[in-house]
Amino acid sequence: MYMKPWMFMLLAFLGGCSFGILSTFVKFAYAAGFTPAEVVGSQFFCGSVLLLIVVLIRRGGRLPLKMAGKLLLSGCTMAITGLCYYQSLKYLDASIAIIMLFQFSWMGLIAEWILDRRMPDGKKWLSALLLFIGSLFAVNIVGASFKSLSMAGSAWGLAAAVTFTAFIFVSGRVGADVPAVTKSLYMSIGALILVSIVFPPAFIFNGTLFGEGLIRYGLFLGLFGVVLPPLLFSISMPKIGSGLGTILSSSELPTAVFMSMAVLKEYVSLVQWIGVLIVLVGISLPGLLQMYGRRPKQSGIES
Repeated sequence: MYMKPWMFMLLAFLGGCSFGILSTFVKFAYAAGFTPAEVVGSQFFCGSVLLLIVVLIRRGGRLPLKMAGKLLLSGCTMAITGLCYYQSLKYLDASIAIIMLFQFSWMGLIAEWILDRRMPDGKKWLSALLLFIGSLFAVNIVGASFKSLSMAGSAWGLAAAVTFTAFIFVSGRVGADVPAVTKSLYMSIGALILVSIVFPPAFIFNGTLFGEGLIRYGLFLGLFGVVLPPLLFSISMPKIGSGLGTILSSSELPTAVFMSMAVLKEYVSLVQWIGVLIVLVGISLPGLLQMYGRRPKQSGIES
């Protein structure tokens, strides 16, 4: 099926939105008494099961051993991002930890420059600057406390940003010819294996998953944190590139702010709304400039 360039950009944007939804429902899971190990473990377990069901229905999924291994390793970037971010939250205020993670918005441009030997153009750098400034306002940096800032927490937060950048990068390059659902399945299994090594999945056998209701959170987090992001990024990143992809996936931050207000009923200040607006401008800028720059000079409209 033919897709126009803006459609691929929209998919990358929605992939970022999926990640932005997660934090709200992770808080619900914690409030219900579940531990971080149970939450992150059930997320990757349920996500992998959902993808496996889809692949079995489609009767696909077989890959050469070498390609399967590459995708399994690529999936580890998803797992490491989550693990590093949880570690950063042990040392930092949530607002500061989010700022550290959000640095992937410019790290993707650096990765594209170094690995593809393609220097990002001015509009991408301008977008990255707007995203950074907007992120400071969106997490209400004016009212945040830096007293709890620690080197360990900052290191974990920046590590999460690096691995999330790597996740976006490999989504566009490893297994580009593999069907998106199959590719997502192998990546999620790779993530599940790594998470299970760090946090042995005792919740599967001790009754926590079904008996205590963890399955409700696992299915939701698995859908929006494991199924949709790699699927959407696998389709979009090969077409738009990791540089533009990291900018569009920055939709994660404004989505998190919207969800905290609408679902958690948290107060969002005027400063934060200004930050959300700046981030949205930074996200949309490359696409708008690209669309206006490619307007046909003829009177006819291309179908």
